[in-house]
Amino acid sequence: MKEELFTKRLCLRKIRPADASALFAIWSDPAVVAFMNISAFTHESQATEMINTLNELAETNQAIRYSVIDLGSQEIIGSCGFNSIDSENARVEIGYDIAKAHWGNGYAPEAIQALIHEAFYRSGINRIEAKVEPANMNSVKVLQKIGFTFEGTLRQYEKVKGELIDMDMYSLLKAD
Repeated sequence: MKEELFTKRLCLRKIRPADASALFAIWSDPAVVAFMNISAFTHESQATEMINTLNELAETNQAIRYSVIDLGSQEIIGSCGFNSIDSENARVEIGYDIAKAHWGNGYAPEAIQALIHEAFYRSGINRIEAKVEPANMNSVKVLQKIGFTFEGTLRQYEKVKGELIDMDMYSLLKAD
């Protein structure tokens, strides 16, 4: 996967250790992480550890995470990427987060469109998946807006913050 992707307003750049401070500010916000499989970070070192783990996964082409950078301000406003890459089955799972101060500006759909283009037209992927907690209506709206199909609910699918929860599965096929 490419290390930099561009849209009209954004640069998606593979995360770097130097991004830890900016990403800590985002990942420490309880509103941002409410539907992520992490608790709000309390120390910047947690962001550094997360970045190192994600970059290790990228080295073996299992995942890749990008910092989402506003081209106008050069500010990191979130992150997104492929949480898992299954090359054998031409399938990826996406994930994304945007700083609360930037919600409602269309950055998530714009970043996801860049991921879609990278997956379908540069990386030979056929299927993009997104698993979303049913209560995460903002994320559901984003996925519906860009054409993802609701496939069903995966009952008690994932342990989040110590509790097994349902996840809704959305997908987009290259042929869609």
